[in-house]
Amino acid sequence: MFGISSWKAVISLLLLPPVPLLLMVLVGTRLVLPRRGLGWLVVLTSVMLLWLSACTGTARMLSHWVLRPPAALAPERIDEIREAVRARQPVAILVLGGGSRRLAPEYGVSSLNEISLERLRYGLWLARATGAPVAFSGGVGWGQREGESAPEAQIAARIAAEEFGRPLKWTEDRSRDTRENAAYSVPLLKEQGVRRVVLVTHQAHLPRALRAFEAAAQGGISFVPAPMAIVEPNLAEPTAWLPSRQGFAGVNIVLHEAFGLLFGA
Repeated sequence: MFGISSWKAVISLLLLPPVPLLLMVLVGTRLVLPRRGLGWLVVLTSVMLLWLSACTGTARMLSHWVLRPPAALAPERIDEIREAVRARQPVAILVLGGGSRRLAPEYGVSSLNEISLERLRYGLWLARATGAPVAFSGGVGWGQREGESAPEAQIAARIAAEEFGRPLKWTEDRSRDTRENAAYSVPLLKEQGVRRVVLVTHQAHLPRALRAFEAAAQGGISFVPAPMAIVEPNLAEPTAWLPSRQGFAGVNIVLHEAFGLLFGA
């Protein structure tokens, strides 16, 4: 409970905008009196970085240059997976969880958050297009206590069956982060004879997820990246450089994934 992993969410919030940039503003303000020029330079730099940290253009640029995520599955690749399933090759689609809501009052039960629901939808769409069975990996996150909410995988299984009409074949409901997604899902799929996995998650998350799964599989399973929520690298749009809610969220997601890659999370 008091291990470093349980503080991951708090550490992430402290490292990502706007907290470091707001601290820079305070430092610059303090420097204005003894060193006026340096102080104003720090303040103006901080304000400029705050502006850029809320722009979709910054998110697109950082994603393209720092993460270098895989492109969307081409129709030809989807056809190839469908033919492999028809040939009875051991293929599965694995959707990675991204969070849940303890209680959705409008439904009266727990639900997936928008990130997990978007991933589940794409995984089920791929299942319909290819005929491959679907697995979902997700337990109770580090920011939640056991018993506060049902594991993500159980919620996803209910939604897939009741709302999409496509039951999941396997669920992994113990993992709390990406590394545990891989650590618990790979043995489960190997036991079922699966040797090829279509890995579904957000595009920005895929580089880190692929690294974790390839390390866990140690060559026993091949992975096909299936990104969704694709970020277009068009930087010429004027609105791409105006602060927005989408821009702030996008920059935070990209930086979160970059820090995860850097520190091996």
